[in-house]
Amino acid sequence: MKERSIFSRIKQTCILLALLTTTICQAQNVSNLPVPAPHQLKWHEAELGVVFHYDLHVFDGQIYGQGNNRINPVEDYNIFNPTQLNTDQWIEAAKAAGAKFAILTATHETGFGLWQSDVNPYCLKAVKWRDGKGDIVRDFVNSCRKYGIQPGIYIGIRWNSLLGIHNFKAEGEGEFARNRQTWYRHLCEKMVTELCTRYGELFMIWFDGGADDPKGMGPDVEPIVNKYQPNCLFYHNVSRADLRWGGSESGTVGYPCWSTFPYPYSHSNATDGVQDHNKLLAHGDPEGKYWVPAMADTPLRGYNGRHEWFWEPGDDDKAVYPLSNLMDMYEKSVGRNATLIVGLTPNPEGLIPQQDVKRLQEWGQEINRRFKKPLAQTSGSKKALTLKTGKGTQANYYIIQEDITQGERIRAYRVEARLNGKWSAIARGTSVGHKRIESFPAVEADAFRLVIEKSEGNPCITNFSIYHVEP
Repeated sequence: MKERSIFSRIKQTCILLALLTTTICQAQNVSNLPVPAPHQLKWHEAELGVVFHYDLHVFDGQIYGQGNNRINPVEDYNIFNPTQLNTDQWIEAAKAAGAKFAILTATHETGFGLWQSDVNPYCLKAVKWRDGKGDIVRDFVNSCRKYGIQPGIYIGIRWNSLLGIHNFKAEGEGEFARNRQTWYRHLCEKMVTELCTRYGELFMIWFDGGADDPKGMGPDVEPIVNKYQPNCLFYHNVSRADLRWGGSESGTVGYPCWSTFPYPYSHSNATDGVQDHNKLLAHGDPEGKYWVPAMADTPLRGYNGRHEWFWEPGDDDKAVYPLSNLMDMYEKSVGRNATLIVGLTPNPEGLIPQQDVKRLQEWGQEINRRFKKPLAQTSGSKKALTLKTGKGTQANYYIIQEDITQGERIRAYRVEARLNGKWSAIARGTSVGHKRIESFPAVEADAFRLVIEKSEGNPCITNFSIYHVEP
């Protein structure tokens, strides 16, 4: 109890120092730096989220083949029959890992909708399951709110195997195809309206593969989201993305990883070639004029050569990442100023498999074990911040956070340890942003110091802390 009381007082002191730092930084505003919009700030603060992929082909007993699934409709949609479906169990598993938001594929590449749609007849109204009255989007959102998780919805419109939509384009040529294209655009707009108006406030609307160009083949969905979900993240169309894909599905981003970008992210605006664009996705641009933070994503079942966004038969004991891999991803995503999204796979019974649940629990516990209680912590707006830890303090990790509401000010830094009365650099870096986590070879020192070597204006450091993490 005494240890908890001391830690509580330290935490309260650090919160007060962070608030004071923010106040000082606001008085020293650097006007030319981009800053996050309020909904983007929620993205950074969430740090970790999940996405649940669920569709008709989960029930066909076959290995998922995206290429075939995009082209060939599922013959019998009544194979959809999750007899034990429990979205509470899904969200409890996500929460155990530390997720702050969850996203559900309301529709994916088959075109089948997981809600009671009045505009898309190819939905849960059409199946025998729950007498055609099921609404998994509703169940999912209710479970999110029950457990304090922010709900988001993923809408796949780029492909629709039932309607013959391939890469946004209606199959065929001539007037018939053009009419179908127009009809499909309006269908997408009406589906987005349903999903934006029936389920309360949403964290994100995610258009997988984008929503294309409303001046071309794509639906005009951005005004709908703006009207009905003004506080949610929009990802993305050709002119706007509130975040960016980090360039791979490895669950990691490159370092440095800046939140700023040279244009309001879309592939069509990439004028310097694909290679340079991919580099920008991974690293951002410290001189960028737009705030477009990074997303790192990966399926939980990505081990042993697997990469499973949907549940597949025969892999329950082979595909789940080991804990060590997940921690490496965490440190190379959240610890590099990105937000991490992990794909979870409900099975044909409608449950997250038990080994997946167990691994998520272990992951959340390990994150807390490593980083919940620092050895020492401070904040401030000076070019150097010192932590006096006492003689013989062993440490091997540090965390730095800056007040991103004032922009990404830190451009170069070093971390030092006082060894035998002399300061020695133990780590160096550039970008910090919302959070920088890094390990270093264990040292035993009586003080640690963060030195800002280069910054735009005064640094606004809300957290500099050190840790000793046992293997």
